[in-house]
Amino acid sequence: MELYGLLAVLVVLVPEWMASGALLGFWQSRVSAPLPSPTRAWRELPELRLAAMSLAELRLQARQLRLRGYAGLGRDRLSARLLRRSKRRKALW
Repeated sequence: MELYGLLAVLVVLVPEWMASGALLGFWQSRVSAPLPSPTRAWRELPELRLAAMSLAELRLQARQLRLRGYAGLGRDRLSARLLRRSKRRKALW
């Protein structure tokens, strides 16, 4: 019985403790590190700007561009329509 108890501790509990310690260290380093600032590409490319927007922001943008039928569209189709419109107008915002 003592051998099985020792094996259980070595096989199950020790890796659990190691994993929780590693995750805690990873989480603490991520909390203290600031998020990177957006690069020039994120500010200039319409595909990246649309990817960073929420669905509500996409719909607001579609309303401002006067797209018809945007309310029933999903995120992918709405983004595609906004990209087509932006390429026609040469500027999204």
